[in-house]
Amino acid sequence: MADQIDVTPRLAEYVREVSLREDDILRELREETAGLPAGVAMQVLAEEGQLLGLLAGLVGARSVLEIGTFTGYSTLCLARALPTGGRVVTCDITDRWPSIGAEYWARAGVADRIDLRVGDARETLAQLLAEEGPDGFDLVFIDADKAGYPSYYELSLPLVRPGGLIVVDNTLFFGRVADPAAQDPDTQAIRELNAWLHTDERVDISMLAAADGITLLRRRP
Repeated sequence: MADQIDVTPRLAEYVREVSLREDDILRELREETAGLPAGVAMQVLAEEGQLLGLLAGLVGARSVLEIGTFTGYSTLCLARALPTGGRVVTCDITDRWPSIGAEYWARAGVADRIDLRVGDARETLAQLLAEEGPDGFDLVFIDADKAGYPSYYELSLPLVRPGGLIVVDNTLFFGRVADPAAQDPDTQAIRELNAWLHTDERVDISMLAAADGITLLRRRP
């Protein structure tokens, strides 16, 4: 039986050549983001953005919650995947970086589908639950400060409908989760979340060894 293959730079390039469908708007946003401090490390891979759009379509998403906007590449991928009248509520601690993406959202014709909430995501999630009640989102994407992941997961779970999907990014965290010497708060928070998700009977789970680790969670009916 074949084991997990090593993804060499040449193999990664091959995957892009035969799979990635990144248009000029997405490419230009990615390139502008790459010029920012830590921009390359913080934004999702183009392939992951495409996967998010595919997942949104597979679950028939009309309402998406994103925790962590940065410059809005993934936001744009998700918004484009929604039907007319769909919405992406995206949360960030500042509007500094999302303001870069806003131009691209407008160029893509999906700015009216995107609702940016600025502030502590914990407060935003609690406010959404109080205002709209549970089960209001079809898909949740978590890609924010890693120390906050356990809280973001617990607060977002009641917001996603039964049968809906939660996607958690960076769950392998540069491979540090498997290194006993890595004891920084971010790595420990990811380890804590991964261990909890493995035993959480409220969801079905699959962790993908792709990008920086992507965990898919389906809320059980």
